Amino acid sequence: MKLQTLAELNAERAARRPVIVVTDTADGEQRLVKVKDFAADPLRTELTKQLRTGKSGTIEAGGKKLFLNVYAPTAKLVIVGAVHISQALAPLARSLDYDVTVVDPRTAFASPERFPDVPLIAEWPDVALPPLNIDHYTAFVALTHDPKIDDPALLHAFERDCFYIGALGSRKTHAKRGERLRAQGAKDSDIARIHAPIGLPIGAVSPSEIAVSIMAEITAQLRLPKEKEAAA
Repeated sequence: MKLQTLAELNAERAARRPVIVVTDTADGEQRLVKVKDFAADPLRTELTKQLRTGKSGTIEAGGKKLFLNVYAPTAKLVIVGAVHISQALAPLARSLDYDVTVVDPRTAFASPERFPDVPLIAEWPDVALPPLNIDHYTAFVALTHDPKIDDPALLHAFERDCFYIGALGSRKTHAKRGERLRAQGAKDSDIARIHAPIGLPIGAVSPSEIAVSIMAEITAQLRLPKEKEAAA
């Protein structure tokens, strides 16, 4: 790999921006494609598909065999609320290679005994969230049922363009949440991004089942093309 290509690759990775290195397997010629340039690239369909899977692989295009080396940021999961569902969700997400952080100012809930080996921040969202550098490669779930905690956390998630935002609660609860968030400056488009009731509708009852439904919905948001997701 040329030094300039390597330098660009390292810069994009440091900024947590996806990038794909395209290598012609016949002659070793390489080029780097940044995610912002996908739409204008002749391989845009293949690049987008490969990035969705998060895996590198070989394709054939224009009579050439090309290797697409995918460099995608490690996905994060920020869980607001150290509740029973979170106790099941955190290890499940970690098993799928997410960087997981649990935020809850209630120290009785956010304890190492309840969340072994999971980073905990026992602070209010306005203190806990900014240092986490939440970005587009972050899934964000609000599970406390407490507007004083969930609402400011959701407003922060809107600002950071998380790829998934979910919140616990019934449709009635979510309607009231929407009213509160609008009163605090949220747009209708922001509120429409919230998955609520949270999780895929699999009939989940127990905290562990709800955690599975949440993680499945997050996975679908990350991996499925939008048109397929809408039809699922």
